[in-house]
Amino acid sequence: MIEDGLPIPRRHWSVLAVALATSLAVLDGSIVNVALPSISRELHVGPAEAIWVVNAYQITVFIALLPLASLAETLGYRRVYLSGIAVFTLASLSCALATSLETLIFARVAQGLGAACIMCLNGAITRFNYPKAILARGIAVNAMVVASGTALGPTLGAAILAVGPWPWLFAVNVPLGILALWMGHRNMPSPPVSLGAFDWTSAALHAVAFGLIMVGADSLSHGDRASMGVLELAVGFTAGFLLVRRSLAQERPLVPVDLLRIPIFALSICSSVTTFTSQTLVFVALPFVLQYGLGRSEVETGLLMTPWPLAVVIVAPISGRLVERFSAGLLGGLGLAVMAVGLFMLATLPQPASAWDIGWRMALCGAGFAVFQSPNNRTLLTAAPVERSGGAAGMLATGRLLGQTIGATLVAFLFRVFPDSHSATWPIGMACAFAAVASVISTLRMTTRTPPHAGGGPSAETPTI
Repeated sequence: MIEDGLPIPRRHWSVLAVALATSLAVLDGSIVNVALPSISRELHVGPAEAIWVVNAYQITVFIALLPLASLAETLGYRRVYLSGIAVFTLASLSCALATSLETLIFARVAQGLGAACIMCLNGAITRFNYPKAILARGIAVNAMVVASGTALGPTLGAAILAVGPWPWLFAVNVPLGILALWMGHRNMPSPPVSLGAFDWTSAALHAVAFGLIMVGADSLSHGDRASMGVLELAVGFTAGFLLVRRSLAQERPLVPVDLLRIPIFALSICSSVTTFTSQTLVFVALPFVLQYGLGRSEVETGLLMTPWPLAVVIVAPISGRLVERFSAGLLGGLGLAVMAVGLFMLATLPQPASAWDIGWRMALCGAGFAVFQSPNNRTLLTAAPVERSGGAAGMLATGRLLGQTIGATLVAFLFRVFPDSHSATWPIGMACAFAAVASVISTLRMTTRTPPHAGGGPSAETPTI
């Protein structure tokens, strides 16, 4: 029999361990953004090459998420999660000691594998941490940690760079990772595991498909590698087709196409992908805009980006409560519309732009993002049956990482197309378009019924006022 949540105080310690591990994994997807100009200068590489410090991490996490979520349903959530914290901590030390772009990227790949173990199981661990009656609170807390961690990265990065060089961005993970591992080992739940065997064939097809699609897209952005990019994309899409066909015939596939048949689950994933693409376009491009275009320092850059995460921290808990009265589709649509307006205002900054001009626009974007994120995660996780918690959590993290990877890749492409002008117009204008599309997708959920097994909330995505 599955225990209905952990007893107090063990639950509190487990939640703290998950929050700390999640913060580290999510922060490392964005904390280096503000240091990319410094890394570019010190390692003697161009901006487009330096962005691979971000891409290597994001692509690795993206490729590994679903296979690790499936593996955790066989080996156990606790075992895979704690192993991920250990790998992430050791890889962070390697990143701090790297002396070239190649060694840094290699260490970031290892770090991404550890982060994938953490990210793919946050929702599943949260589902077993809390009793069903208050599960919504846990999901709201987890969503706030993820959202604020993603946005807070540049701010914390600037604070660390104010007192030390860029390797410190990774070195600070080591003691915090050890602390999270200790707390998790002592307090984390041990849900029952599946008796099924891990599908190694699907895992291999998944790695080939998504790895080559991402690498192929980057190759196409290089004029001299376009033919190789086409070949990589062809092989990647072929592997993807074989993976989907194999998954359709399975009861519990590695790629959870069974969950994607639930309309509200599929719409929530689509909303997440487009929203995080929008956010990442801004958070990767803006440091270059502020430092190269407006002459701001690294510390000033982090401070100017702070209003976004501050707005997330303030608004996310409120949004988590509002979803108990209003539909996630309505909240998400309105929040993303506000975010799109903020991005449009950010793309049309007056010249020269004051700190106030930048700050209130960033706060508006962050508030709109927060209104969307907590209700969306809650709807997505509770739309899946409890026995598919691992698959649902893996898809939630995959949607986020897919959006972040697309966003970072688009910025690299735009910087190659416009190498002499790191203007806000193209990346942030594109972010505005993605936010607008996400708003429409989210609104579509208002007419989509929630499956009977969903926990918490109304039975249909219609407002209950």
